[in-house]
Amino acid sequence: MASLRILARVVSCAAFVMASAGALAQGFAALVSPPRFELAGKPGDKIRDVVEITNAGAQPAKYKLRTADWTFSKDASVSFDDSLKPGSCRPWVAIESRQITVSQGGKYRYRFEVAPPADAPAGECRFALLIEGDDQQVQTPGGPAFPIAGRLAVIVYVTIGTAEANLEVVATKVASINGEDLPVLSVKNSGNAHGRVAGFLSGTDAAGKKLEFTAATLPILPGETRDISLAIYREKDESIKVAYPITIRGKLEWGGKSSAFEQTFKK
Repeated sequence: MASLRILARVVSCAAFVMASAGALAQGFAALVSPPRFELAGKPGDKIRDVVEITNAGAQPAKYKLRTADWTFSKDASVSFDDSLKPGSCRPWVAIESRQITVSQGGKYRYRFEVAPPADAPAGECRFALLIEGDDQQVQTPGGPAFPIAGRLAVIVYVTIGTAEANLEVVATKVASINGEDLPVLSVKNSGNAHGRVAGFLSGTDAAGKKLEFTAATLPILPGETRDISLAIYREKDESIKVAYPITIRGKLEWGGKSSAFEQTFKK
């Protein structure tokens, strides 16, 4: 990957899509695959991969690319920062080019590389690869035009050395999620890499109804405690009314590990 240019102090559950409807209407039609990378390597290794960028528009498109640090808030929103955060691994990152052109309906295999130094401690390198279209002028009804650009963000996780997540349920509650009262787990990650809770859980509510639950697949970053909701499995648009309290049991899984779970949830 000699053609890659190392960026000196560069400003590194699905992509985080930042394109507004206005920008899409004006012609931003980029698609990316995969939307997220979860890679692993050793200190001193070079970890290389490719993101495929498709221009689904009817005209050739120019895209600007750069890396950014990112923050995942408690409300599951994501913010990006061009400045280097403390401990940022983006100086290890090289990207193929800052700008590319993709023909209409065409695909571009865009290369990037992460090179942790030989003395890098076990941990996790996290960054975003931002893909932005050219600014478009959007006319407001009866008002001025203003520039807006579509943006996609591909999130990259690189586990370095022996880093791993260590997840633990530290509290439970019932909370309103999108207008529905659902069981929620507060999950603490005391490890040095992110983790995601998986596994199917079964429950019985106060009316004796049998239900199945799946955990939200939000990332739980090292050192944080995040609320993870348990969604009720439904057949298509099936309407299910839960009578609390409900007892849920089963196994929670993450990163090849699992732990037994049993808890009664009361409103």
